[in-house]
Amino acid sequence: MGVEFENEGKLYEAIQYYRRAVQLVPDIELRIFQQSTQPVTDVLSEDEVPDELDEGDDELDEEEIPYKPGTDLMAHLLIVSLKHKKIPLCSPQHPTNATHISHLPMEIFLYILRWVVSSHLDMRSLEMCSEVCRGFYICCRDQEIWRIACTRIWGLKCGSIGVASRYLTWREMFIKRPRLCFEGCYISKTTYIRHGENSFQDQFYRPWHLVEYFRYLRFFPDGRVLSLTTPEAPVSSVNLLKTRTPPPRHPPIFVGYYRLSESTVSIVLMPGPDKSRNRSNSNSQTHSFHLELEITTYKKRLHGQLIWRGYSVFTKRNGVETNTPFDLPPARYPPFWFSRVKSYSSEANQPLCK
Repeated sequence: MGVEFENEGKLYEAIQYYRRAVQLVPDIELRIFQQSTQPVTDVLSEDEVPDELDEGDDELDEEEIPYKPGTDLMAHLLIVSLKHKKIPLCSPQHPTNATHISHLPMEIFLYILRWVVSSHLDMRSLEMCSEVCRGFYICCRDQEIWRIACTRIWGLKCGSIGVASRYLTWREMFIKRPRLCFEGCYISKTTYIRHGENSFQDQFYRPWHLVEYFRYLRFFPDGRVLSLTTPEAPVSSVNLLKTRTPPPRHPPIFVGYYRLSESTVSIVLMPGPDKSRNRSNSNSQTHSFHLELEITTYKKRLHGQLIWRGYSVFTKRNGVETNTPFDLPPARYPPFWFSRVKSYSSEANQPLCK
């Protein structure tokens, strides 16, 4: 109960439960630590646990516990760390008089990793941090960080993990379950040929025009989405979708909300206010655009494609609402492809939180 209250930010209630826990079981912290490390040996079978683990040699190095192909790397690194009777964060490569990052408490370093992920859910940067060393790898696989990331995407009722579930860990759920990507935008390029008007001087001259434009979709973890349709190339357009509340521009940027259900994304977009229209005019009409897209995986690009499944425009005039659906020919409505934009996650305004 104390841990749950502390995770919710209710520190005063958490301290009260912590005091009761210590009164009931004085060594409660040691027991919780033993329970948290118990599943480590359960990952490996008895014949996979090295014999050196039962000996009393504290100078055993990682190379003396060979890694077997097919074994869980996380369990192997924890076994090596537990042999030294602690889980070190890292060690300096060269002697130094300055304070090294390994002197930080584990809780402080995990909080720093939440800033690495940030509110943009930049899990790619977290994976890059795991490549530094063994201690960083163990910390970057912290289940609480990945659990919060899953709840930010699918809500508090995102499901559970374990043998009875489809996913064994929260990280596996985040990677394999259909989801949206937030560290970039989805781009769709439409190209078609349009007939031109005949020239009055030459009736046999029939011009053709090549029309090319782009559709952009930028999703945010809080349920907001931005949409932009423009003939400008992505190099000059993706920067317009960097903030949640973009300034008025031409072409206009539509702001809306989305909902994720399994692999289907439902989007409602609203155009910006029309200043040229008199607000007191009772005959004014409003439009809302409803999109339905499906998240798919193409080759090695996990969840990198959005396919059109539905598109309609709701028009409300004088209290009467009409729905106009559109056909979706593949030539006019090609799929969206995800493209990562480095500037979207280059700065963090707040850490990863519930």
